[in-house]
Amino acid sequence: MSQASAERLGPSPARAAGDVRIIGTVGLAHFTSHMLQLVFAPLFPAMRDGLGVSFTELGLLLTAFYAASGLGQVAAGVLVDRFGAHRILIGGVVLHAGGVGAMAFMPGYAWMLPCAVVAGLGNSVYHPADLSILSHRVRPHLLGRAFAFHVIAGAAGFALAPVLSALVGTANGWRTALMVFGAGGLAVAAILALSHAAIRTQPHGGRDPGKAGAAQISFGQVLAMPVVILGFAYFVLSSFSGTGIQTFAISALMQGFGATLAAATIAATLYQAGSAIGVSIGGVLADRMTNHATIAVAGLVTSALFCAAVVIPGLPLWASVTLLAISGATMGVTMPSRDVLVRRAAPPNAVGKVFGIVYSGFDIGALVAPLLHGGLLDHHMPAGVFIVSALALVFGVPTVLGFGARANLAAAARR
Repeated sequence: MSQASAERLGPSPARAAGDVRIIGTVGLAHFTSHMLQLVFAPLFPAMRDGLGVSFTELGLLLTAFYAASGLGQVAAGVLVDRFGAHRILIGGVVLHAGGVGAMAFMPGYAWMLPCAVVAGLGNSVYHPADLSILSHRVRPHLLGRAFAFHVIAGAAGFALAPVLSALVGTANGWRTALMVFGAGGLAVAAILALSHAAIRTQPHGGRDPGKAGAAQISFGQVLAMPVVILGFAYFVLSSFSGTGIQTFAISALMQGFGATLAAATIAATLYQAGSAIGVSIGGVLADRMTNHATIAVAGLVTSALFCAAVVIPGLPLWASVTLLAISGATMGVTMPSRDVLVRRAAPPNAVGKVFGIVYSGFDIGALVAPLLHGGLLDHHMPAGVFIVSALALVFGVPTVLGFGARANLAAAARR
């Protein structure tokens, strides 16, 4: 009996359990990535005193980290296709956790910068490796929900990291906190290695390219694809918007809307919670609907409108907070469909390259956003934080329409 015939009769319990294991294992890796990224923020005050440096210098550690991650993500996509996503993922977790843990043993600030670069290179592998594994190993009718769980697992890492880092750091010092999180990341790498059968993918681009049944596609050819260029632009714009809200919404609400720190923090938390709920809904929609570009465009436009509405004059604070939460939710709905579109556009033997290039746009957007949004606050224009973030989403609409149309053509050509 063929696989197609078997699936028409219904999924076997063993196959369903296999999907759950694959999705859960990849989700654990993404959770670890986000956990390790946010471990530093609560430790910065103690690190500043202990190392005798400024917050600007500590911020440079994160700049080095994200620069290495953004540049490395493109190369990671190539390595994923050439050597197999599971190998690159396990190696990336080791580098990321090792770089974070090694900082605990460095005698001074200057020695930490190379560690940040190593950790950033490790962080660069997650999106191309994770999404390549899900694309190749999870059955197509579950792919939207698999991508949704991947996003939610990362969000959970972001949510827990500051709390756990603050608890460990306050009780035992910042060096111990870095050691603990580094060791935890290495433990996850060991779990991934033991679970390699669940996440194994076949490399494309070895000595026998004809074996994969399709001509090999070079990195230059992938980079020149219009769908990849449009996808990259979309990820830059969406990351720019999301980073601006996540990083500066609290300050903007306090500076221009009379919010207390507690109220502004609740607003930022509800934005994140709304995003997680939206991702869950978006995963189901992505599996049940075929016009993923329509879902993504509708989510972008709606999110932009609600984000811009936050600054309506005379609006009570609770209403602004509610609008921000809805903006996060409608943006979350777009994410699984976005990933499905990228997957449909990617040639089967270049999935890692495509995801590596387009997702590097996230790091670019995250690097640029603080400069503009911070400048708006420095010039006492807090409403601009929400307006500029909304405009970025509007500018993302034509990119989604462009790579959505090309994704449909690519999928039709492979039938």
